Amino acid sequence: MKHKFLLLYSFFIRSLLFFLPDMPFIMRFRGWLYGLGMNHCGVNFQVSHSAIINSLECYYIGDNVYIANFCNFIGNGLIKIESEVIFGPGVVISAGNHQFLNNSFRFSKSKPLNVTIKRGSWIAANCTIVGECVFPTESILAANSVFIKKSINKPNSLYGGNPARVIKSLKIK
Repeated sequence: MKHKFLLLYSFFIRSLLFFLPDMPFIMRFRGWLYGLGMNHCGVNFQVSHSAIINSLECYYIGDNVYIANFCNFIGNGLIKIESEVIFGPGVVISAGNHQFLNNSFRFSKSKPLNVTIKRGSWIAANCTIVGECVFPTESILAANSVFIKKSINKPNSLYGGNPARVIKSLKIK
């Protein structure tokens, strides 16, 4: 029952605040409202008007997180986003996957899979992160990349491609 209520709650937040401009204080207010239904939500959580965040009970959000336009976070597994993380436009995080039952994916139940985005990361535009992934600390996922479980997990790196691989190490000061 709680899950269905939170789905309805997130729909109302998105619908009621959709036409307000993406100004920092409005995005923080939107983030605060989303945070009321989450397990944990830090300060300065900013959400753009067109972002879709489902299954609020499955989120752990750190401080100073920004979610841009047209992001879609779905699934029923834990999505843990640590502090200082930025999501570019059109990012998809899928914290679940269908199982193959009775010769079909369509009518099977979703299998929850956890996703963790470590502190200080930047997920660029139109990236996809699938379940059972841990995106490393202070790293960048280049635009249009797909980060999967088998991607190398090396901190302070630039990742890119489909599937994402390490392009180069970053010198973070």
